[in-house]
Amino acid sequence: MHRFYVSKEQIHENNITIIGQDVNHIKNVLRMKPGDGIIICDGQGKDCYCIINRVCDNQVTAVIKSIEDTGTEHPVKITLFQGLPKADKIELIIQKAVELGVYEIVPVMMTRTVVKYADEKKESKKLQRWQTISENAAKQCGRGIIPKILPIMSYKEAISYAKEMDSVLLAYENAKGIKGTKEALGHLTKCKSAGVFIGPEGGFDETEIQLALENNLLPISLGRRILRTETAGIVLLSMIMLYLEE
Repeated sequence: MHRFYVSKEQIHENNITIIGQDVNHIKNVLRMKPGDGIIICDGQGKDCYCIINRVCDNQVTAVIKSIEDTGTEHPVKITLFQGLPKADKIELIIQKAVELGVYEIVPVMMTRTVVKYADEKKESKKLQRWQTISENAAKQCGRGIIPKILPIMSYKEAISYAKEMDSVLLAYENAKGIKGTKEALGHLTKCKSAGVFIGPEGGFDETEIQLALENNLLPISLGRRILRTETAGIVLLSMIMLYLEE
């Protein structure tokens, strides 16, 4: 059954109104008609099973038949702090991170970041594109929310943002012992929120590691091999999923 996302304002007592680009997709691409069933998600983890009752040029209305928990969200809200890599890599990272259950993604400018976004208009367009990638990935894998892509932060801003989280891990090639990694991941089951820091292509600068330690970020190992930035996040999120999935 096809899945669509709406804001709270579009959900009424017994029906839901779909507007925007999804109207064209329903009407002209999927060629759906009154009587067809769809799933409409409120973006907060609830799925509304609906029957379309009206298809117009600018909106589609559907009657709510039942509401259920999506059942696809982690009990811990995971924020991925991703050191900005090149454009094609960040798009892959966003797609896979959403599939693996992140709550939100923060692109971070670090010392060894190669890509620079000095132009606000270019950054705004990039954020819009990244958010679209997140939405498409969420639809594909049946997420109950669409993970937000936050504006690009500096490393210090990202650490400050992470301070409110229950646990913050940093994937570091010089961290020793997978045993410590397992203990850290096991601790996440007791948390409500957690952060994961991944470095850019060149990895973390030593001053960044020192700042992380001063702010109680926990460096952890991902194994004996040095992973690419687009691999490291996927690996760590996959490990976390094994601990958090019931």
